[in-house]
Amino acid sequence: MKQDYFSTNNIKYIDYKDIEILKKFLNPNGKIMSHKRTGVTAKNQRELSTAIKRARFMGLLPFVVK
Repeated sequence: MKQDYFSTNNIKYIDYKDIEILKKFLNPNGKIMSHKRTGVTAKNQRELSTAIKRARFMGLLPFVVK
C-alpha cells in the first residue's frame, strides 16, 4: 500500500514554487499522475493539481514535455 508523500514528510502546505516536489507527480509527458498511482490522498491531490496548474501558469513548469 502506498502512503501519502505529503503526510509522511509532514508537509502542510503544497507550494507552487516547490518545483522539485511537484515534478515527482508528473509523468514523462508532463501530465499529472493519478492518486491511484501516487498514493496521495484526495485532499492533497486537489491541492497538488492546483499547485501544478498555478506553476504552469507562472511559467515554472511546462504544459507539455516533448
